[in-house]
Amino acid sequence: MGTGTNGELKYEISQNAYIKLVLHSLRHKTAAVNGVLVGRISPNDEGVVEISDSVPLFHSNLPLLPPLEISLIMIEQHYVAQGLSVVGYFHANQRFDDVEVSGVAKNIGDHISRYFPHAPILLLNNKKLEALSQGKDRSPVMQVCILMLRAVRLVAAGTGGSGSLCVRDASKNWRVVGADGGSKLLLKEPSANVVLSDYISSEKWKDVIDFDEHLDDLTKDWLNPGLFN
Repeated sequence: MGTGTNGELKYEISQNAYIKLVLHSLRHKTAAVNGVLVGRISPNDEGVVEISDSVPLFHSNLPLLPPLEISLIMIEQHYVAQGLSVVGYFHANQRFDDVEVSGVAKNIGDHISRYFPHAPILLLNNKKLEALSQGKDRSPVMQVCILMLRAVRLVAAGTGGSGSLCVRDASKNWRVVGADGGSKLLLKEPSANVVLSDYISSEKWKDVIDFDEHLDDLTKDWLNPGLFN
């Protein structure tokens, strides 16, 4: 796999993928939630991973393997015709002040990285989620963990970003690297947080369906086709 001009992969997340994962977290404020990132290596730049969609997975029993395997198979089967696959993982911790990568997040991140070696983990920051919902903050609400067997720089997302970067070092442990103001993670549409705030104000988060709900009631569509109508 190629890399960008600085020798490191960059990650570009679409507005819809970003908004969907935040809305999923807001719907289940008192629980840990997770999901996967769907995308591809950019056809125009092998150094860029394009994250074009996100799929909410669970808000209960996150560590259970059978439901995870079922969901990943269904997701891959759906997106393969579009030339897309699972390229990363997102996770929000249950405790408000918890900004650490949990064992569950590490295990699922490791699993996804077997198929896409440079898969990132997007770890949602609950404090920034609250600030965003109150209109106090417009910066991205995530920390970023990147699976690399060497040290890489953290780069904040977009303008005013305040994320952190996690890397998996030679000992295969995830770790956090402090921000240095670069451009490793990019919001494809700079206005994403403005649009997100509008969705929060209209309580759009109530409409998000995850795999937990789909497995309980198959009439509920985990693809959320009407979410952005």
